Amino acid sequence: MKYSILGLIFQFITIVAFAQDLPEKISESDFTIGKSIKIESKILNETRDLNIYLPIGYAADSLKTYPVIYLLDGSKDEDFIHISGIVQFGSFSWINMLPESIVVGIGNVDRKRDFTYPSQNELDQKEFPTSGKSQTFIDFIEKELQPFIDATYNTTTTKTIIGQSLGGLLVTEILFKNPQLFDNYIIVSPSLWWDDEKLLDLEPVPYTSPKTIYIAGGKEGEVMERTAKELFNKLKKSKTQNTKLFYDFLEDKTHGDALHNAVYNAFEKIHQPIKQ
Repeated sequence: MKYSILGLIFQFITIVAFAQDLPEKISESDFTIGKSIKIESKILNETRDLNIYLPIGYAADSLKTYPVIYLLDGSKDEDFIHISGIVQFGSFSWINMLPESIVVGIGNVDRKRDFTYPSQNELDQKEFPTSGKSQTFIDFIEKELQPFIDATYNTTTTKTIIGQSLGGLLVTEILFKNPQLFDNYIIVSPSLWWDDEKLLDLEPVPYTSPKTIYIAGGKEGEVMERTAKELFNKLKKSKTQNTKLFYDFLEDKTHGDALHNAVYNAFEKIHQPIKQ
């Protein structure tokens, strides 16, 4: 008992002595990397959350303008923070991988509804009962979201979209049906198995403006790996002279962790000069 009391006294003295060596905290404030806003969508008939990353030094009254990167699965607890980190790092002057850019993270309400077109597959319909409303979501992007961002922030006309998994399916659908909506398409681990892979049978709408299309995936099983490569090969056949097209197989990544590396690689490729 005597030794226990002495031990407690010694620990108390040690804690007090250690505390006396700690520096004094002068101030404390919250640390943020952007803005979270809500908009009311008439097309979707619901409120949508947007997370916005603005470059360091962004000023509303400045004449400087910035390209915009639209990120699906852009909630705070999804991909917004780590993708914004890549954008900030890549735009540092000593890195110079991509220009300073605005990131618009689109928070989810029902991604199975928003990212899929109607499937004729009965299992798809059973497992995804709310699915099939991608065209409504594409209308929201074109007619409400993009005009809102351009009216609210200092933007250029250059637009990039990033989607992974079902988000990759949606980005592919936009590229095939509404290619004018974006200049750069980053498609990671696309769920092209949807609707018995019928999107791959669709003939893409022709376009004349410059595009960069980056497709990537990891070790994700035969169907995921095959369909991603088939998408690349399909686009390669119809590739125009002003299109940059890339495919990456990330053999040390899986469906869960391919996005971060893929986006970094995509930014490097998107902004490199076209090889003649």
